[in-house]
Amino acid sequence: MSDSIRRELVFPQSRQEVWCALTDPGSLAEWMFPNDFEALVGRRFTFRVPPNPQVRFEGMLVEGEVLVCDPPRELSYSWIGGDVRTRVSYRLEVHDDGTRVFFEQSGFERDQARKGAEHGWNRMHGLLAELLSRRSKT
Repeated sequence: MSDSIRRELVFPQSRQEVWCALTDPGSLAEWMFPNDFEALVGRRFTFRVPPNPQVRFEGMLVEGEVLVCDPPRELSYSWIGGDVRTRVSYRLEVHDDGTRVFFEQSGFERDQARKGAEHGWNRMHGLLAELLSRRSKT
């Protein structure tokens, strides 16, 4: 069992545009969850994961703390939801005319939790790409 989810994402947008989508609370609410995020080391925050009655999920509160913030290069925060305690990290690099993002969520103790999170990140990173694309067209 791997205790991490790793993704390499490439976006045609600039590193600054991607950074904004990863750190701005309004942007995060569009592709992830409602939140009170602020990109400052030591800042505690919450993501409010909405309920999904179709799968009998009552919703939950994810708590975290910003651990690393080096705009627009690196962002890392703790992710505590239920009994899952992990770390989410993004590293952004200039790539051609866009941005390469190295994503990792690490520290899973149960394979089932990792698989559930993997499904969620696939969906959310797709929404992130859509958000960036929409903003590029305006």
